[in-house]
Amino acid sequence: MEPNWDGAMEEQDFFCDELATTPHPETGLVLVTGATGYVGGRLVPELARRGYRVRAVARAGAAAYRSKWPGAEWVEADALKPETLDAALAGVDTAYYLIHSLTLSARRFAAADLQAARNFRLAAARQGVRRIIYLGGLGDVRGPLSPHLRSRMQVAEELGQGPAALTILRAAVIIGSGSASYEIIAGLVRRLRVIPLPPWTRTRCQPIGIRDVVKYLVGVLEVEDTAGGSFDIGGPDVLTYRDMLRAQKEIAGRRIVCFHVPFANISFYAYMASLFVPVPASVIRNLLRSIGSEVVCKESEIRRFLPFATIPYREALVRALSREEQDRIHTRWSDAWPPAFELAMKLDQLPEAPQYGRAYSLESPKPASALFRSVCLIGGRQGWFQSSFLWRLRGLVDRLLLGIGTARGRRSHASLRVHDVIDFWRVEELVPDRKLLLRAEMKQPGKAWLEFNVEDLGDRRRLSVRAHYYAKTRPGKLYWYFFLPFHIFIFRDLIRGIEKRS
Repeated sequence: MEPNWDGAMEEQDFFCDELATTPHPETGLVLVTGATGYVGGRLVPELARRGYRVRAVARAGAAAYRSKWPGAEWVEADALKPETLDAALAGVDTAYYLIHSLTLSARRFAAADLQAARNFRLAAARQGVRRIIYLGGLGDVRGPLSPHLRSRMQVAEELGQGPAALTILRAAVIIGSGSASYEIIAGLVRRLRVIPLPPWTRTRCQPIGIRDVVKYLVGVLEVEDTAGGSFDIGGPDVLTYRDMLRAQKEIAGRRIVCFHVPFANISFYAYMASLFVPVPASVIRNLLRSIGSEVVCKESEIRRFLPFATIPYREALVRALSREEQDRIHTRWSDAWPPAFELAMKLDQLPEAPQYGRAYSLESPKPASALFRSVCLIGGRQGWFQSSFLWRLRGLVDRLLLGIGTARGRRSHASLRVHDVIDFWRVEELVPDRKLLLRAEMKQPGKAWLEFNVEDLGDRRRLSVRAHYYAKTRPGKLYWYFFLPFHIFIFRDLIRGIEKRS
């Protein structure tokens, strides 16, 4: 079991305890693709709690997820690598297909989505999978669709060509703590006093809370009559995007001036919004491309099988805000972004040791647990203890270059686990009370890591931070030497700040 560090106990929220359907774990093994993402990460523990044998799929680093959900079997497979799928689908009765390539460019994600669906359909047929449950996008097929929504429709058609009975759920904007849509809306309201509203903010939408999405996903598994069906799912409210912003403003108690503008360039708005919210421009742009299409449920057949009451939009906002305040966000959009982050080269996988490095340390009489707890609180709202403005300046430069910057923050401010993000870093390795290794995900001409260690010296502890940098190109080498003077006091201040606050 891989270790993790928790500064506070994380209590899992279970949405399906109130679901009236009866679990049928005897039906066989249930596979969840996209299990490391926002929706899949909420679905896996729900299925395990209801007694199902769950096999969760990660593209790489599956071992790191086993401690998160020890009740699930984790396997490594990639839908774009068909040779990896047969083993993952072997013995599976029902498979959830929660894969999408939204974080790729508009030109690439449609082709990648379709190829992944085709590979999965063929492998599922070879392995005799009985059912596939697919979460797609809501949209009126009779009207013009955005590239994203059109791709979602094509994926459904591709999956439906196989022998497995396909159940399709179509959802619009998903609202919940950690969802990209919620963090965009909340981030704009939190950071801005004036919000321009382009014409497409008048488009109607039927948002749905994450808890209701998960209940529908579990519910259709437990109602066999939904096999082969296609259903629209949404909350009780039909709103314009302007209405959604206003509701967030009122709940947050913010005085914000909203005014209409004729300018409607989506790429421009996505870039500008990314400077104020934690979500990168590439994700915002692909989400906004769907905003011109009305996404409202055209039928309510799902209510005949699963007649539970969905929560209103405002209640979904309040619940998301409450989870933020309680620091109980269990999955987040950043869990699956940047694309293929889990396939990135690890420090111990480099062909040779990094050519550049810098280390700073100090000795302290404080216990290792206190020092390590302080290490694991860096970033996010806590900042970097000392010289935080320099870290934020580096993040701002990265965001201007369409990188992730420091606005991404953290999933939790009191707990940390492998694959979590910390601003423009991601946790690569975590050994409680001993070691934290972070991998850089900002734009730079090389690969960088930041390693914290706590070493026991008997009556004292040595706390150290070491920067590792690997580059072969001339720009990469110049980058290291340009920032080297800043490292001298940034890392020294950081290590002192960690010890002082421990």
